[in-house]
Amino acid sequence: ACLPWSGSLSTKSPAIAVHPAAWQSVFAAVQYSAAWTAETFEAIMLNAQGHVAECTGDNIFIVRGGKLETPPVSAGALVGITRQVVIELAAKRKIAVSEPNLTRYDLATADEVFLTGTAAEIVPVSSIDGRIIGSGRPGLLTLKLTEDFRKLTRSEGTLIGAK
Repeated sequence: ACLPWSGSLSTKSPAIAVHPAAWQSVFAAVQYSAAWTAETFEAIMLNAQGHVAECTGDNIFIVRGGKLETPPVSAGALVGITRQVVIELAAKRKIAVSEPNLTRYDLATADEVFLTGTAAEIVPVSSIDGRIIGSGRPGLLTLKLTEDFRKLTRSEGTLIGAK
């Protein structure tokens, strides 16, 4: 579900003092809850200009014409570790990567969409707001990057619980 952040939240209340960055976390939690209520598993956050920023707990990528696009940090995207690794893996495959401002239309018309996050790793997206993305199945580029990511984490990652 795309849930826009339309407006700004005031942090100037005599009853509460909250750091401005904390409001984004609160808003993300509300959106995530709304997404689950709508029987989806993630919400896409839009910034005040209506551009895609990120999801509530993940970065978002689209594939269009064999090229990879992800929102810029200036749009509100988190500088995620997994996001950066995917950008580097794409570069190794000679896949062009850009960081344009993305709109809901860009997501709806993408060939592929996937999310990245530390816990999620790489997650294909099959539909947004009930609209099927591509074939409705993980796309070739998403699958290649997932394979590359898994190879990398097996060879260079730290085994959790290792002694």
